[in-house]
Amino acid sequence: MKFSNLTLKPRPRHLVLLVLFATVTMFKMMAGWGDVYTHSIYPIIGRCLSAVSGLLPFALGDVFIALSILWVVGYPVYSICYRKRRKKPTFCRVAEYLAWVYVWFYATWGLNYSQSNIYRRIGMRPAEASANRFKHFANDYADSLNAAYAKAGNAAYANSSLAYADIKRRSRLSTWQGYSQLEHMGINEPFNPDAHAKTMLFSTLSSMAGITGSMAPFFGEFTLNADIRPHQYPAIYAHEYAHQLGIANEGEANFYSYIVCTSSTDGAVRFSGYYHILPHVLGNAYNLLSEKEYEAYLKRINPAIISLAKSDRQYWLARHSRIVDETQNFFYNLYLKGNRVEGGTKSYSGVIGIIMAWENRTANSISHHSK
Repeated sequence: MKFSNLTLKPRPRHLVLLVLFATVTMFKMMAGWGDVYTHSIYPIIGRCLSAVSGLLPFALGDVFIALSILWVVGYPVYSICYRKRRKKPTFCRVAEYLAWVYVWFYATWGLNYSQSNIYRRIGMRPAEASANRFKHFANDYADSLNAAYAKAGNAAYANSSLAYADIKRRSRLSTWQGYSQLEHMGINEPFNPDAHAKTMLFSTLSSMAGITGSMAPFFGEFTLNADIRPHQYPAIYAHEYAHQLGIANEGEANFYSYIVCTSSTDGAVRFSGYYHILPHVLGNAYNLLSEKEYEAYLKRINPAIISLAKSDRQYWLARHSRIVDETQNFFYNLYLKGNRVEGGTKSYSGVIGIIMAWENRTANSISHHSK
């Protein structure tokens, strides 16, 4: 039988692919099905995948993605130019492979994009846009950030390999404990006590694109950039851990990271949680406050923290590539919008609104119970 006929002839796997594709589509389209997937189905899948991938010390997902890209690009060239095979069956085979990757992605993690937003999941009202309320939040935040910095200890900023290894260990412990206590907060409980972040295989390239961490859904892994500085590590670790627990929205992942880290008794982890959202706070302050108010607000923050932020900016800019970054942002923005994430990459800045809404909810709850 000719290769072309073999390729185009329907096989049992094609029926399986069609059924899976239809199932994924229904879960994406039907209201409420995304919540069922996230809280009832995904924990089972995540537990199984992370247990298997955890047996390997390297990022299996990175290897899979790299090999997939090489095959999708290289196979047509090899098949058509070298083996002189017909274009139609060759590209049909590539299309089938991409369809399997699509189904695999959504079945193993991607359907988490279809769950209800955090406001619906925990019965929380969005914070009203108010400059005065933001000023109150921002001032309290600055005071908490300063206090956390003073208590963090030198180990939080040390760059030695021994100190960094200690920060990683403490981050894993604090994150596990923190997420285990978030009952009724719209997120799954940790389902794999042995889960840990793996180092990105292509950290240099990721730094060029400004990527510090990622969720690798195909094998239930989450990875962190090897270039992350010690004081940034705990919050980024907790952020990616939220993704592993089924949180797809970036603003929500930042929120859970903030809650878990700032509630920690570990000074270094606590400071990292506050420090992680500093760019988002300053961005909102710049837009909502007058020039004089913004300058006064900057002075409210410990100058050492501002210096640290400037140092971080220079650190990452030195590794940055504008071409790689813009290319990554373009495709990632399309990816987020394709998964119905409002605002695309702008969802990263949504963390401040979520934190303010959560603080209002907490204050109202305390007021209600005190009556």
